[in-house]
Amino acid sequence: MELIDADEHSRFLSLLERHGLPHHDFVLIEIDTTDPRSDEIYGLQGWLTVRRLSNNIEREYLIGDESDWLEHFSRDVHAGAFGPFTRGRPQHPA
Repeated sequence: MELIDADEHSRFLSLLERHGLPHHDFVLIEIDTTDPRSDEIYGLQGWLTVRRLSNNIEREYLIGDESDWLEHFSRDVHAGAFGPFTRGRPQHPA
């Protein structure tokens, strides 16, 4: 079972677009750490690695039910953690 649903993936792509970041430059790698014996009492959980291919920068986010990984990813993008972006602030500060 995938940990990131279609809505989250769409919001991820929209966030990239708003910042002028090409979606083909990013890959998402999910690692499901849900305990199969839990009978989903605690819900799905895992780790998501977001990697920017052009500069090989990656960040990991905790994901699962009621996860706020998109908020953390958005903060990282705004802070320049994945490198420069073209919208929202200058690509190369003067």
